[in-house]
Amino acid sequence: MAPSSLDLVGFVSSMGGDKALRVEESLGEGFVRLRISEAERRQAAHDVRCIEDALIELLRNSRDAGARHIYVATAREGDLRTLVVLDDGTGIPEDMHERVLEARVTSKLDSVHMDRWGIHGRGMALFSICENALSAGIVSSAPGKGTAIRVVSDATTLPERADQSSWPQIGVNEDGEESCVRGPHNLIRTCCEFALEERGTCEVYFGSPAEIIATARARASLSVKGSDLLLLDSLESLPVLARLRAAADARELREQAVSVGLEMSERTAHRIVSGEIPAQESVLSRLAHGRGRAESPSHEVDLMRDRRGLKVAPSDLEEFSRLMERDFALLAERYYLTLSGEPRVRASGRRVTVTFELAPSD
Repeated sequence: MAPSSLDLVGFVSSMGGDKALRVEESLGEGFVRLRISEAERRQAAHDVRCIEDALIELLRNSRDAGARHIYVATAREGDLRTLVVLDDGTGIPEDMHERVLEARVTSKLDSVHMDRWGIHGRGMALFSICENALSAGIVSSAPGKGTAIRVVSDATTLPERADQSSWPQIGVNEDGEESCVRGPHNLIRTCCEFALEERGTCEVYFGSPAEIIATARARASLSVKGSDLLLLDSLESLPVLARLRAAADARELREQAVSVGLEMSERTAHRIVSGEIPAQESVLSRLAHGRGRAESPSHEVDLMRDRRGLKVAPSDLEEFSRLMERDFALLAERYYLTLSGEPRVRASGRRVTVTFELAPSD
């Protein structure tokens, strides 16, 4: 006589099959489709009510994928809002690009993340975005190469804040922590609040597509030597962010930007290559430098005091180091040099010193 369903459930549980009771289907490579009951347990009633909701879900996805750097590019034309989020996280296998957009598909069976925005990891965030947007999809991703995801929404059906250009003002909350205390709850504030919450975990950059391309080009790490780029069949074999940095000229930069979901003209690409469009600081650095600082007291600069010694903010030293690393590529390519680490920048007195440590030659 066949055992009853209750007997079967008990047998699976007794054999350590708790995962089996939560999973409807194993999709391979660490991805599963959760059972409806498990998805509901992880908070079934979830709605993406505005474009800011969609962005916070994308940011959380990048964080949970182990991203250290997240770039958010956004633009609006008429009623259409485009969001492109690039990261250097673990990436998604190509055969999972469509399936991760389905309901209850997740790679987080044992790593549900609870944060200030609720439960994350029940396989419903991307599905909810797809249900509410005109289009959403993985533009490019592969294991170890990060992810580019693009969302296009209609502001008449998925609303957004009217003011999408104002930065929030930050202050100290009742717990003595920095937080956004004023300003519209727009896309910028969403990035700022996420960056404040995840300080030390990941950096977030925000801007127009052209600004984000310029920023990734200046800041993204290049995983191969300059001389090895010549041996690549295609830059698309590089990580998502590294492609923008590796592009040699405006035409190639435009091609690589399109390959990660960022549309732009070749004229704009020329402006980026020539340095007309500057790289952006991270949203935390922009807040720290006073953009959005609540009730900052105005003060006059004491020139006699300030000329005693140059003091440079650590974030500025870090940014300058990255610029120096990028410019060092000229010597690296001509003389087959390789840096052993990031350039060290030291500011003291009336001097700024940059040190380039070279890796031993073969």
